[in-house]
Order: sequence, then C-alpha cells, then structure tokens
Amino acid sequence: MPALWIAHVTVTDADAYGKYAELAGPAIAKHGGEFIARGGRFVQLEGRERPRNVVAKFPSVEAAVDCYNSSEYQEALSRARDASERELMVVETDA
Repeated sequence: MPALWIAHVTVTDADAYGKYAELAGPAIAKHGGEFIARGGRFVQLEGRERPRNVVAKFPSVEAAVDCYNSSEYQEALSRARDASERELMVVETDA
C-alpha cells in the first residue's frame, strides 16, 4: 500500500537547509517518492505550527523508510540537523 512521508519543519539556517534540499530531492525520487506538497499555504488547526510542511508519496511504508535510511538521504539529513527543527513521519494510505 502507498505511504505518505510527512515533514513539519522550522528552518533555522536557510543556506544550510538549502543544501539539504538539493540532496534530499534526488534521494527521495530515487526511492520512488513523489512530492505532492512542499512548503505551500496551510492552516494550523491544532498542535505546534511549523512554517514548512512537506508531503511525499511513496509506493510503500518500506520504500519510505528505506529512503530515510539510505546513504543518500542520510547525507542530505546531515545538512538539515543543525539547520532546522523537524518532525517526520510515514503514514500508510488506503490509496
């Protein structure tokens, strides 16, 4: 079943985070991920607001987790760790 990779992000260093984004996009695509929302308009109804929200669709939970654990994504993530505050989850979908 397909899965959604959902990230809520507050960028604290735009230059360093830009380097993350340059590397993360290709890593996500390599693992079958396709962006369906990236930093667009949102309305926070509950919980902590993060100004950047990203959703990518993957073929499965396993594909999304494999992407996260891949050397390519971990290289990208090393650029984001000190440049952002983030929450990331993978959720299986019905369709």
